Amino acid sequence: MGPMSHSSTFLLPNLPTDNGPALTYALVILNQRLPRFTPLLWEHAQVHVCADGGANRVFDELPCFFPHDDPSDIRKRYKPYAIKGDMDSIRTDVLDFYRGLGTKIIDESHDQDTTDLHKCVAYILELLNPEHPNLCILATGALGGRFDHEMGNINVICRFPSMPIILLSDDCLIQLLPSTHHHKIHIQSSVEGPHCGLIPIGTAGGRTTTTGLKWNLDKTEMRFGGLVSTSNIVKENIVTVQSESDLLWTISIKKE
Repeated sequence: MGPMSHSSTFLLPNLPTDNGPALTYALVILNQRLPRFTPLLWEHAQVHVCADGGANRVFDELPCFFPHDDPSDIRKRYKPYAIKGDMDSIRTDVLDFYRGLGTKIIDESHDQDTTDLHKCVAYILELLNPEHPNLCILATGALGGRFDHEMGNINVICRFPSMPIILLSDDCLIQLLPSTHHHKIHIQSSVEGPHCGLIPIGTAGGRTTTTGLKWNLDKTEMRFGGLVSTSNIVKENIVTVQSESDLLWTISIKKE
C-alpha cells in the first residue's frame, strides 16, 4: 500500500488549503476537562457529538474560554449536534437545555458492551462516512482520568483501524498507525513535539523502521516486557514509520 500521510493541522488556527483533498473533521467530547484548544477544534469540525457527561463539560467549561462573553450566548453558539451514551452522567438541566436547542438525544443505555466513544464513532460513521471519504474523528477527554477508561478508548481506535481517530488531551495526542501502510507524519512544530513515542499495541510488535527521530528504529522488534519507544524526540519535519504490526503514535502538544 502507498504511504499514509498524517498531519496535526487541526491544531492550527487556520486549516491549510494546499495539501491535497480537505479532511472532514468530526469532534467527539468525552467527560474529562476540555483541552484549552477545544474552541479551535470545534471551529474546524463539521459535526459535534457529546458522549453523555461530555455535554456537562461543554455547558460548564466552554464559557470559561470566553470570559468577556455572556455564558448563555456561548452555550447557544457551541451547541452539539447530538448527545449519545448511557445518559447516566449528564445532568438533567444540561439535557433539558440542549434538547430545547434541538440537539439530538440518543439514549444507548441498553448497550453495555461498548464504550461511549465507540458508540459516538459508530454514529458519526453512519452519519457522515458515505458522503465524506476523508473523514477524521477528533476525540477530547479520551485521556486523563481513570486508566480503564483510557485503555477502553485506545481499544476503540484499534477496533476502527481504517478510520483516522485522534485522541487528544491538553498534553498530547494518540493515534493508530496500522501496519497495512507506511506512514509519513508531517510534524507541525509550532504546536506539537518534540517528545513522542511509538508503542506496540495488542501484540508483540513486529519489526519497525523509522526516520526523523532522535533514536530511530531499524527493523527493531518492540514489545511490552522488552523495548518500547517512549520519550523519543522528533528531529525532522517529517517522521516516517514502517512496521509489521500496528503501533500507537503519540506526540506532545505544546503549551501556549
